[in-house]
Amino acid sequence: MQQDILNTFRVSISTENAIEKITYKNTVLSLLASGDGTEVIHHKLPAGHRWALNPEDGWNALEFFYILSGSLIWKHEDGERKLVTGSSVSAQPVKEPAIFFAEEDTEFIYVSSQPVFHYYSKAVRDTMELAVSVEKKDGYTSDHCQRIMKFSMLVGEKLNLPSHELVVLNLAAFLHDVGKVNISDSILRKPSKLTDEEWLEMKKHPLYGYDLLMETKFPLLEEAAKIVVQHHERYDGKGYPYGLDGEKIHLAAAIISVVDSYDAMTTDRVYRKRLSKEEALQEIVANKGKMYHPIVVDTFLSLSDKLN
Repeated sequence: MQQDILNTFRVSISTENAIEKITYKNTVLSLLASGDGTEVIHHKLPAGHRWALNPEDGWNALEFFYILSGSLIWKHEDGERKLVTGSSVSAQPVKEPAIFFAEEDTEFIYVSSQPVFHYYSKAVRDTMELAVSVEKKDGYTSDHCQRIMKFSMLVGEKLNLPSHELVVLNLAAFLHDVGKVNISDSILRKPSKLTDEEWLEMKKHPLYGYDLLMETKFPLLEEAAKIVVQHHERYDGKGYPYGLDGEKIHLAAAIISVVDSYDAMTTDRVYRKRLSKEEALQEIVANKGKMYHPIVVDTFLSLSDKLN
């Protein structure tokens, strides 16, 4: 009987006539219904991807989701819980940040009594697409942003960062180099060493990224901006743009610094060939306590079997 009801429910949520649909990295969001401020959204979340609910000031919506197929690991402040087909979660309002990790390809219906779809379709989506275009311009593959986000989240979860910090880390990791949109191609793609003047311009990209994200006026992106601006700071204080050192550097920025360096070293660039995984890890260890936060390095090394 329960399966018959579920099958009937599935028939009623065909996405063919969705009001609006977003597809990004195999994640598909379809706005099925909207009226009087209430929205019904169908999510298709691929295995290994994450989705988050986060409290916001002034937000008092009833939020509800129901899993149609697959399974999610619900990571919240008090631990983890597995949600399977037929599970549902609701809150009014969401008081604690929560992250949902897809163990397998998962579909669910999300209902909010206040409009949220424009967040997906505008601020976050447009900024993420800009970040991908920048990485392509900088000579990376389009998967670079995704890799930085994936490995940063592995480190953040291993360090047991609070759920809200993980949500912000997820965005900041993906968008870490978005400020390079203001750096000319002649500098980004130069196959030889940069001049002093060109290097000074390149070092401004964290500041450009901060400004760009703050201009969105979207709370989570504004928080991510404060991490993005620090991701080239060094533990010994010799980084940029502010020369911060030690614990003055946001831990999320320290995570992105290690992950970004590893990915850069193991990726072919116009001016050099990639290093092997082992060579890159040796370089990171050699700079532990200099360029990189010691705890972040140790945590990253403990996850080396999960690195490509």
